[in-house]
Amino acid sequence: MPKIYSNRLVNAKNMVDAAYKNHFAIGHFNINNLEWAKAILTVAQKTNTPVILATSEGAIKYMGGVNVVVGMVNGLLEDMNITVPVALHLDHGQSIEMAKKCILAGYSSVMFDGSHLPWKENYEQTKELVKFAKDHEVSVEAEIGTIGGEEDGVVGNGELGDPQQAKEMVDLGIDFLAAGIGNIHGIYPSNWESLSFETLNKIQDKTHFPMVLHGGSGIPQEQIEKAILMGISKLNINTELQLAFQQATRNYIMEGKDEDRKAKGYDPRKLLRPGTEALERETEHLITWFGSKGKADLVKK
Repeated sequence: MPKIYSNRLVNAKNMVDAAYKNHFAIGHFNINNLEWAKAILTVAQKTNTPVILATSEGAIKYMGGVNVVVGMVNGLLEDMNITVPVALHLDHGQSIEMAKKCILAGYSSVMFDGSHLPWKENYEQTKELVKFAKDHEVSVEAEIGTIGGEEDGVVGNGELGDPQQAKEMVDLGIDFLAAGIGNIHGIYPSNWESLSFETLNKIQDKTHFPMVLHGGSGIPQEQIEKAILMGISKLNINTELQLAFQQATRNYIMEGKDEDRKAKGYDPRKLLRPGTEALERETEHLITWFGSKGKADLVKK
């Protein structure tokens, strides 16, 4: 009989609640393959840090499907003996059907991004998903307003979140809330000025609830730190890790190391190693910046 891995995943509620209470932010890191997941878990375990591994719908398709992702992550948790809290999260799920599919496959946390829908429809679908997720002990993230930019085909114009809508979403029983506060996905343009701290403050006044900052890559450190103090408790990172991986891989190739046949520089394990090591360095840098490094013991599993 093949071995069935025990599920070490936890939902993200306790870690995000601890972050909100203690004024730090949990790093949510989008993964794209084995190297990505392994690098982040290596750093998390080494530094005693709770983390969220996340996949967009595009990344799920790229990796082969939800069962591949769940099997890969659970296998790594088991074989690497990961003891820190780790959640596996669906990022920007575009339908509750996709979120339910991830839950049934073994994801421990899901986001339903209904921000592209009319408000009432977003609210009603989120309500349905919350009930389903709670029955499976899975945490839920919802979104109001929209996040600017584009990520895996999900496009937002950057509409600011409405505080009253935020309150109504929180009252549904979600676990953390994403809201447009001037943030965007991808690389920030040169004319971008600032997060809307006024919007963040108004939402916090209404909800007193942990919030999520999407498009965390590229926001100045002082703004990130201010946002964390004001209630941002989960920070989503994708582009910064992609750029770190790309630059290290490019350097390896530009130096001709992939053409060294004697050293077998073409071996994918060697070809991908510099990028993987860059992922580890950048992940540790970011969790230090977010204040979550070494905070696993503050999270109730």
